[in-house]
Amino acid sequence: MSSTTRTAERWTNWGRCASSTPSRVAHPRTADEVAEIVRTAADSGQRVKPVGAGHSFTSIAATDGVQLRMDGLAGIQHVDHETGYVTVGAGTSLHDLNPALHALGLALPNMGDVDPQTVSGATATGTHGTGARLQGITGAIVGLQLVTGDGSVVTVTPDDAALFGAARVGLGALGVVTAITLACVPSFLLHAREEPMRLTDVLGGLDALVDENDHFEFYWFPHTDRALVKRNNRVPEGTARKPLSKARFLFDDEIVSNGVFEIVNRVATRQRSWVPRLNEISGRALSAREYTDWSYEVFVSPRRVRFREMEYAIPRAALPEVLREIDTWIDASDETVSFPVEVRFAAPDDIWMSTGYDRANAYVAVHQYHQMDYRPYFEGVEAIVKEHQGRPHWGKLHTLDADALRARYPRFDDFLSVRDRLDPHRTFANAYLDRVLGGGHASANVSGATVSA
Repeated sequence: MSSTTRTAERWTNWGRCASSTPSRVAHPRTADEVAEIVRTAADSGQRVKPVGAGHSFTSIAATDGVQLRMDGLAGIQHVDHETGYVTVGAGTSLHDLNPALHALGLALPNMGDVDPQTVSGATATGTHGTGARLQGITGAIVGLQLVTGDGSVVTVTPDDAALFGAARVGLGALGVVTAITLACVPSFLLHAREEPMRLTDVLGGLDALVDENDHFEFYWFPHTDRALVKRNNRVPEGTARKPLSKARFLFDDEIVSNGVFEIVNRVATRQRSWVPRLNEISGRALSAREYTDWSYEVFVSPRRVRFREMEYAIPRAALPEVLREIDTWIDASDETVSFPVEVRFAAPDDIWMSTGYDRANAYVAVHQYHQMDYRPYFEGVEAIVKEHQGRPHWGKLHTLDADALRARYPRFDDFLSVRDRLDPHRTFANAYLDRVLGGGHASANVSGATVSA
């Protein structure tokens, strides 16, 4: 059955900070259909961009060419029970993937804190979770299928070290990912412990908190010394599952963390002087709790309050100084910040364009309510993290260009060389990629890619 197309409408991302009007929208159902769409578009000089859930805050998925909706390429395609390798369609949402894996007795080894993203969108932008000994979702990739700029369908495996190093976090610049194979682990329970702490106490005991827990993160409320600390740890085999009661989940996660927080932010847009006091109240309102549940139920939290986000990876040792500088900047500025600053940690990896390439990181994420101007706050924080070799999350707002990013990624030019081979005519380019990777086409003498079909 052939792919379906329809008249294009204006596309807008979840954060309502990126939009575009594609010339047409296609819904392919197979890799061969993607390849045919790419060949036809390339022959007519059109660009092609796949789009998933639109959860990137940047315009990385925007296009005025052909937009590919990947929902027709969804679901589990193959399971190897001996290795735990699971191949899934690129358009599979993490929200659907987690319970499907669990039904097979499997799980992703790590996760972020939301799950509407497609697996290809999450990995292409380097989405991660937290855990000093664990990599992000991209670290679980053992293979993928990719449609390149000439419409070739290519299988990417570790046997081709260069292509594998480039394609796992490909930014949508190398081609259209149609399937991904992930190394999953047996389903596991996590014991969650959440409690308020003073930021000074968190930073004073940071190494122990990070190193002695499988997954550690905290949320600092600006204008205060208050933080919410989350410790998630694997439990011994045979431990009983003790999830949150429905009443506690409804009150904590839906009423307080979403409903009340939405009201707080609406008030903050009109009464900015109230924000420090509101943050103090919010920091006090969150009480300690513990529960044990399946990993994906612990990792993921509902996020219904709409916001814009910027996140930078910095060397872990730089975190206390960076937070002190952010605190000083907020105090000295006229800005009020109602969203907590989220801090997470991850292990190094070998993926060329991953924020974790060859470096253990702390991740500092700042947010602003969608009805407030995020730019002054984000610019102030970005100036601080840039001085600490910060690497921006590819799906979150930042202002760096190719020259700045080249200095932060040792394999930046190697990635560009792979791009030149796979997409010499820039069929998959857009304005965002032109900024972060540099514009222009590859030279005429570009050699063929070393890939296995």
